Amino acid sequence: MYAVIHDGGRQHLVSEGDTLEVDLKSGVAAGDEIVFGDVRLVRGEDGVRVGRPTVEGAEVRGTVLGTVKGEKVVAYKYKRRKGYHRKKGHRQRYTRVRITGISV
Repeated sequence: MYAVIHDGGRQHLVSEGDTLEVDLKSGVAAGDEIVFGDVRLVRGEDGVRVGRPTVEGAEVRGTVLGTVKGEKVVAYKYKRRKGYHRKKGHRQRYTRVRITGISV
């Protein structure tokens, strides 16, 4: 069984036991349960159910494993022959979630 969920402007294809990184959720700690209610598609034993835009009554449950940082992104501004350059870095923070169940 697998499902497509929508979170943070992105869609994720998940099944039970998968680990994924979603946008940082404030107010959750490691070990908390999180519910994704915006389920776009579910495939189970009875076939495929496609939502318009979401599948009614479907939800995906997961356990929060903690917060992690993504890869560093470096923005470098430069103007040739002017002696101007600026370097700025950024690391996005994510919440790591393990999917524990998909229900319809």
